Amino acid sequence: MAGAIVSGLLKQEIFSPDQIGCTGAADGTAEALAKKTGIHATYNLNELLSDASVVIAAFKPQQLREIDPQLRDLTKGKLLLSILAGSRLDLLSEKFPKTRNIVRAMPNSPGQIGAGITAYTFLHSPENSDRTLVTQILDSLGESLELPESQLDAATGVSGSGPAYVFEFIAALRDAGVEAGLERDVAARLALSTVHGAAKLVLQSGIEPETLRDQVASPGGTTLAGLEEMTKGRFREIIKKTVLAAKRRSEELS
Repeated sequence: MAGAIVSGLLKQEIFSPDQIGCTGAADGTAEALAKKTGIHATYNLNELLSDASVVIAAFKPQQLREIDPQLRDLTKGKLLLSILAGSRLDLLSEKFPKTRNIVRAMPNSPGQIGAGITAYTFLHSPENSDRTLVTQILDSLGESLELPESQLDAATGVSGSGPAYVFEFIAALRDAGVEAGLERDVAARLALSTVHGAAKLVLQSGIEPETLRDQVASPGGTTLAGLEEMTKGRFREIIKKTVLAAKRRSEELS
């Protein structure tokens, strides 16, 4: 996701490569990102942050308690944007107490191609310039939506984890097509294009998905026969449990 943010910022020309730096674990990932994008990589935190205005925290949330103590001073007066799942603002402000403001954000994987959506919230009411900057950064991944922090764990369950559920549905639709007698590549193409087209139809028409569903499901027809099986299998209940499980895990991570 850090790489997606860098790519989005460069593609949208919000920053140039010489305005962005990165660091990371000693596993070559920072160097690989720098080589791919033209930004600067360093393990020297003072060199990285001395002139920075915005710091993006994009590591594993479990590593938050182990961050370098010098970051308390090196982030003084800077805007911190965190994409650490489940890491609440109170914990972030404890680890980064001298920042001018903190943003907690939850992007999702389609942000890699500029088609994501990011829910976010501020620690303090921001200056207009910071609000604009955060919006520019997050919109480089697609679109963004400001929410109260009390709703971010729920947003994690829907949009943060949601792409994985859609990927699973596409795979299931493909496998069902194979079971019905299609070649795998044909089933995959039909499933993927169907999900893509259905999502675009909902977006562009502005019609509720239930209404569009009913337009397809004529009485006694093939679609209704399939929908009846989804109802028997408690499809909506499964999705609800899926989202709530992800929400609980986000809460546990905090």
